[in-house]
Amino acid sequence: MGFLKKLFGDYSAKEVKRVLPLRDKVLALEETYAAKTDEELQAVTPALKERLANGETLDDILPDAFAACREASWRVLGMKHFPVQVVGGIILHQGRIAEMKTGEGKTLVATLPAYLNALSGKGVHVVTVNDYLARRDSEWMGKVYRFLGLKVGLIVHEKNDAERREAYAADITYGTNNEMGFDYLRDNMVPYKELKVQRGHNFGIVDEVDSILIDEARTPLIISGKGDASTDLYRQANEFAKRLNVVRIKEQDTKKNAEEEADADYIVDEKAKTAVLTKEGVKKAEAYFHLDNLMDLDNVTVQHHINMAIRAQGVMKRDVDYVVKDGQVLIVDEFTGRIMLGRRYSEGLHQAIEAKEGVKVESENKTLATITFQNYFRLYEKLSGMTGTAM
Repeated sequence: MGFLKKLFGDYSAKEVKRVLPLRDKVLALEETYAAKTDEELQAVTPALKERLANGETLDDILPDAFAACREASWRVLGMKHFPVQVVGGIILHQGRIAEMKTGEGKTLVATLPAYLNALSGKGVHVVTVNDYLARRDSEWMGKVYRFLGLKVGLIVHEKNDAERREAYAADITYGTNNEMGFDYLRDNMVPYKELKVQRGHNFGIVDEVDSILIDEARTPLIISGKGDASTDLYRQANEFAKRLNVVRIKEQDTKKNAEEEADADYIVDEKAKTAVLTKEGVKKAEAYFHLDNLMDLDNVTVQHHINMAIRAQGVMKRDVDYVVKDGQVLIVDEFTGRIMLGRRYSEGLHQAIEAKEGVKVESENKTLATITFQNYFRLYEKLSGMTGTAM
């Protein structure tokens, strides 16, 4: 790979080289904007908006917008974007990913493309990974935007619908990926258009983009509602599952031998984490639930409850997959070992574990709305990101 890079050149180096003339245009305006009074600098925002209204593009006004934002930042925060940060700002404006190491000022870099794109009036979303960063950045960098005459919004957990609507109506809105994703889901469930809080997905700048768009890309955001009242079938299936003989297999090729064991009612494949009834187990189920044929379509509900019960008994391990605390079954994250508060297993498995542990069997939840981060961020007309580990 090193040889190929030497031969053909590094892609990123080439792309950075292409934006250097644009960076130089921004830097060339430094003295012009430094000479302006506060009032003259604040008058730049309506002037740039007018240029857009007269047919110019964001690329046309980029040098002036970036130069104005640099000077405003210097006056308000005492920080002026370095040339390399201007390059980062251009890359973000182009809807690409900028790699900046920790300490290279990603928070400050984002102000350049955020200010420029906010001039279109369609809104800019700056997405961070937690409420603390969203609040800190909106207050800290918000001083620059407010000085230049723009409105800044913040989306955090405790905001009500009216406050969220106002925050999304601002020129630049800071928030977390979770809050913005859930707001989108709730907007798709409102009966009237006027009750929506988001006004569109124009331009998004994602901080720690690798975490959100790679590590958590397939993570679904789910809004659930109460389903049917939990039936006594979970307890019955659990009582039945406790009476069965189980055979555990660790290797795939021993499954056939395991099935032939006369006393096996169900088989647990520990590698695949599955539990399956044997012919003997099916016979016992038909006798226990007074059924002619367990596989009949009319008996699919009973069959499902039995499958969940043997999985709860044979596969799910207490203090490994879940813990029981204060009369509740709590899931343990298999990657981090942390307790995942508020999360429940789907398809009745959580209820089957509750029956197994002798705690209250809660009602099943129905999924009302769901979207992955990957699909949510695809909604944006233009999306860019920052990270310390883009390569």
